[in-house]
Amino acid sequence: MQADPDLGIALRSAGAQALAQALKDSRRDTLASFAVFEAGLPELMVPQRAELNPPLWELGHIGWFQEYWIGRFAERRHGHRADPNAAREPALRADADALYDSSHVAHDRRWQLPLPNADATRADLAAQLQQTLALLAGSSDDDDALYAFRLALLHEDMHHEAALYTLQSLGLGPTDARWQPAALTAPRHELDFDASLCQLGHAGPGFALDNELGAHVLQIAPFSIDSQAVSWDDYLAFVDDGGHADRRCWSDAGWHWRAAQPTAGPRHLRRDGDHWQRNRWGRWQPLDPAQAACHLSAFEADAWCAWAGRRLPSEAEWECAATAALPAYQWGAVWEWTASDFRPYPGFAAHPYRDYSAPWFGSRRVLRGASFATQPRLHHPRYRNYFEPGRSDLFAGFRSCAR
Repeated sequence: MQADPDLGIALRSAGAQALAQALKDSRRDTLASFAVFEAGLPELMVPQRAELNPPLWELGHIGWFQEYWIGRFAERRHGHRADPNAAREPALRADADALYDSSHVAHDRRWQLPLPNADATRADLAAQLQQTLALLAGSSDDDDALYAFRLALLHEDMHHEAALYTLQSLGLGPTDARWQPAALTAPRHELDFDASLCQLGHAGPGFALDNELGAHVLQIAPFSIDSQAVSWDDYLAFVDDGGHADRRCWSDAGWHWRAAQPTAGPRHLRRDGDHWQRNRWGRWQPLDPAQAACHLSAFEADAWCAWAGRRLPSEAEWECAATAALPAYQWGAVWEWTASDFRPYPGFAAHPYRDYSAPWFGSRRVLRGASFATQPRLHHPRYRNYFEPGRSDLFAGFRSCAR
C-alpha cells in the first residue's frame, strides 16, 4: 500500500474553495461513523476507559472545536500568531464550553455530562458548519486567514480516525470500503541510504502544525531501512518462535506492559488450529499474512526487533527516507512506531491551540506515516503522530532498520 503525500501537501496550501469542499466531505464522514455507533450502541454508551470517549461527546466536541476557533474567534485572522486568550463571541449553545472543551473537561467526567441528544448535537454541527462555510467564503486565500480553517479540518479528520479505532475496539464496524486494510504490494526488502544532511521539519509557506515547525538540518549516518511495514507473516514468525513470551526480547517497561495485557498474544488475533484469525470490525476472519501487522504497541515492535536483530528507525531516518520520494519506500498501510520520543524541534513555539503538542512532549512515542483508516488528505511525510508506547488499539505497526 502506498500513500499519496501529494494530497496532504496540497491540502495544506488549499484555498478557500477547496477547503470548503473538504470541510463538507469531512463532516459527511464524521456523521457516517457516528451513525455506526448509533446502530450498534442504542444507548450510545461505551466503557469508561482511557483510550475511549463517549461517541456523543466526541461528536459535540468536533463541532465545538470548529466554532471555538473560527465562528467565535475574530482573532483567527492572525493565524498561528493569534492570541488564544482574546475575547470570543458567545457559543451557539450556551453551555458548550462546559460540555466540550477538552482542555478543561476531565476525561472521566465526559461520561457524566448532561449532553444534548444525538438529534440536537447533529443540529448544532449543521449550524456550526454553515457558520464556518459562510466565514470561509468571505476569507482571503493567504495562510494566516486560512490557518484556523485548515486546523479545524485536520482536527476533524484526526477524530474521524479515532472514531474508527474506537469502533474496532468495540467490535463494530463501518461498511465503507475506504477504511479496510489491503495486502502489502511487494516483499519487504532493505533500502540503503548513504550518510547525508537531511532537513527535519517544515519550512516555507502553507499550513504546518506547531510541532512540525523549527525546520533544521541533521547529519544522518548511513542506514538501511525496510521498504515497507513489517507484515503479519514477518511478525507471527516471532510469535510462533516463542518471542512474544520470551523475557529476553522485552525491555523492562515492555515486559511490565505485556504482563498487564488481557491476552498473551497480539491484540485482535487468535489461533484456529494451525491458522491465525483476526477480529476485524467485530467479525473473526482468516488473517491475511500479507497485510501489515497492526494493533501493535511500541513495546511489541521493540520486542520483535530484539528477536530479529533489527531496530526501529528514528523519526529523522523515517522522514529522510520518506522525503527522498523513492517509489520503493511505501507507507500508508499502518502508522509506524519509531524509536524517537516526542520532543519539540529547535525554537518551538506553541500555536494558539496550546494543548495540541506541548503537554505531551517527553511522555509519548512518535509514529510516522498514515494508516488505511487515515483520511488521504492527512497523508504527509512530515506529519508527527504521537501516543503512549503501550497503545495497541491504534492502527499501528512498524518497519525496521539494520543494526
